[in-house]
Amino acid sequence: MSSSWGDIPSWAYDAARALMQSLKVVDPGTYSHCLRVGEMARKLARDSGLNDYEQKLVEFAGIFHDLGKIGIDSEIIGKPGKLDPRELDIMKNHSLLSEQIVKPLATHSFFKEILPAIRGHHERIDGEGYPDKLVGETIPLFARIILVVDTYDAMSQTRAYRKGLPDDIVYAELKRCSGTQFDPQLVRTFLQAHKTWNVVDVDQDTFQYLVKKIA
Repeated sequence: MSSSWGDIPSWAYDAARALMQSLKVVDPGTYSHCLRVGEMARKLARDSGLNDYEQKLVEFAGIFHDLGKIGIDSEIIGKPGKLDPRELDIMKNHSLLSEQIVKPLATHSFFKEILPAIRGHHERIDGEGYPDKLVGETIPLFARIILVVDTYDAMSQTRAYRKGLPDDIVYAELKRCSGTQFDPQLVRTFLQAHKTWNVVDVDQDTFQYLVKKIA
């Protein structure tokens, strides 16, 4: 696929399928989460006015953002209670691990462009995020997009430690943290547009999903 804005290498789809299949084998829950985040990140990028190529960049970044959880102990990933400080430090490494997994593909500019979003998807507007304590617009736009939809999905889905929350509660939390954790404009766009989205069923074969949504 190509556009006046950039190129997506044909082998990108095979690479994505291979990486995502590995994640599905190790952690099916994170696999499904990543596909949902990729889908919603593309839609938030679209509704924020980004062009088609930029939408694909942020979709791939969203799909890959939690790949590093492959390297986190499953007892920490699935712990039914609050993580202790040591476990939290280990968990925070996942964005760096995700970056490391994708980095060998960055010989092509398409994958090079998504690395900052993968690394930075837990950075906060107020500088209290990780791993680099970036502030405001120094955080890559794609990372700011992923943080909004990643948080929505994490709160709305049932996890080992709690049941999924209804949209009105999640929306209220996004509003409350707008300007501190989240980019305010992206939160406004998300809240206006989200109810119109038809998020795909991602509990399906990786190959079918990626052929349909990425190829």
